[in-house]
Amino acid sequence: MLTPRENSIEAHGLVRDFKKGPRAVDGIDLHVDPGEIFGFLGPNGAGKSTTVHMLTTLLPPTAGTATVAGYDVVEEGPQVRKAIGAALQEAALDPYLTGREHLRLQATMHGITGEERKRRSNELLTRVGLTEAADRKIRGYSGGMKRRLDLALALVHRPRILFLDEPTTGLDIQSRTALWQEVGRLAKEDGVTVFLTTQYLEEADVLADRVGIIDHGHIVAQGTPEQLKAEISRSTVEAVPADLEQKGAVAAVLERFGTPTTGFGPESVAVQLAASDGDLAQIVRALDAEKVRISNLQIHEPTLDDVFLAKTGRHLEGAGEEEEQEEEEAAAL
Repeated sequence: MLTPRENSIEAHGLVRDFKKGPRAVDGIDLHVDPGEIFGFLGPNGAGKSTTVHMLTTLLPPTAGTATVAGYDVVEEGPQVRKAIGAALQEAALDPYLTGREHLRLQATMHGITGEERKRRSNELLTRVGLTEAADRKIRGYSGGMKRRLDLALALVHRPRILFLDEPTTGLDIQSRTALWQEVGRLAKEDGVTVFLTTQYLEEADVLADRVGIIDHGHIVAQGTPEQLKAEISRSTVEAVPADLEQKGAVAAVLERFGTPTTGFGPESVAVQLAASDGDLAQIVRALDAEKVRISNLQIHEPTLDDVFLAKTGRHLEGAGEEEEQEEEEAAAL
């Protein structure tokens, strides 16, 4: 049984139905350990944001139970909200206030006043790299700066658990990397439990201690990135013919060694190897025997996208263009 002192997240049979459309979250089970970064990975419309909205008490579950920091999200909502910080997809920032004013206002709302409010605001501005922009109005901030300020606002009251809902969507690589570093530091140095939703394979691979992959409201895989990739244990061979007219011949040779797969360039032919110990030399000899010339040949190790493909039959990136059901959520509240 969880106690309020534990920085963990538990969900059992969690369901969310809406008036229209498919079930957004369909009976999922989750466990996130204290101090862990849990990556919740899936395409748009998979149920990621709906899950976060339930765990942060913004949306009541249709069925099932969930506890955050030891508190029931339905029966003990105020206690949950005191224990968590949340940076959701849409940052609620006033364009006419400065970054420093936002932090001081947030601190005041949490009962932090006087010198402590000033000190905490300055500390967080430094941590997210906004010291020089602290007294500029938000309307002049870039997207990356807004995301970093939103993270700082979520940390004002020193939450034990932090929810980040696709925090790096639309950011350039420099801003994304800076945010990754701060999230990693929060977990490692401060012991903050982080629940991170993302569409980015690299983000989950770099940051997450464990990953849950959700698709159409179902969790299709859970484990460390290494464990999930080891389950697949099959590499992919990609070949680019020197003469594109020989693409069919290349495909015929490669298919002796595995199953055709997609997700590479238009000039490439790729197969997922049938065996975990695929021998590139054998493939080269087979291509030579057919007098097929190759301009590029390489083996790709398994990725989280391979895990998603194995579990769902499709690739993660570019899948599921439907949006989360925000309109339905608003109507349901």
